[in-house]
Amino acid sequence: MALILLLETTTINCSVALAEDDKVIAIKEDKTPGYSHAEKLHLFMEAVLAEGQKELLDLDAVAVSKGPGSYTGLRIGVSAAKGLCYALNIPLIAVDTLTSIAHQYQSLNFSSGYVIPVLDARKMEVYTSVFELKGGALTPLSNVEAKIIDENSYAELKANRLFVGDGVQKIEDEILDQENSIFVQSLPSTQEMAKIAFDKYKISDTEDVAYFEPFYLKDFVIKKKKKA
Repeated sequence: MALILLLETTTINCSVALAEDDKVIAIKEDKTPGYSHAEKLHLFMEAVLAEGQKELLDLDAVAVSKGPGSYTGLRIGVSAAKGLCYALNIPLIAVDTLTSIAHQYQSLNFSSGYVIPVLDARKMEVYTSVFELKGGALTPLSNVEAKIIDENSYAELKANRLFVGDGVQKIEDEILDQENSIFVQSLPSTQEMAKIAFDKYKISDTEDVAYFEPFYLKDFVIKKKKKA
């Protein structure tokens, strides 16, 4: 049995879980606006280990949501994961954030069609990709991209569509073609990471701890203060 610590810090949700194989046995989250990750991430790690009656030395791997998402959140989560893996000499598993969000279809009773995870980016942009759900299998149809939303976005997708993520409001407010569409405002969570991480663990799909970097998708931009 594999014991995997899961970390999700790409949005305002500071989420930590402990999983035995693909089953979450303890989870701790804080979705308070303002990003509490730096203060709470390690406290949450201690909490889920205590709840699961495990210790750090019991861990077989650490999985981290790799992005895209908040630059600062990604740095905090990935730095913590790399530090643990290096100190414990265990594998690092990277989970694509949009793939993780797409797996929320399971708790939303969505059975077939397109699953479109959307994370809020700048202005009218979202980080997004498209998956097709057919026969219980989720298949990626596009690469992750930073997409500017307009009235014709996603018009080519004619079947049932599930939009899920914290960028959903931009989609719902902007696009004209909303037929056969479901909009669910949500945040990525470690709850959906467990199966993805365990599947990667089984085939040794792991990262080089020394060289792994988050998937930012876009360069970090420092905003200059306006002159008085």
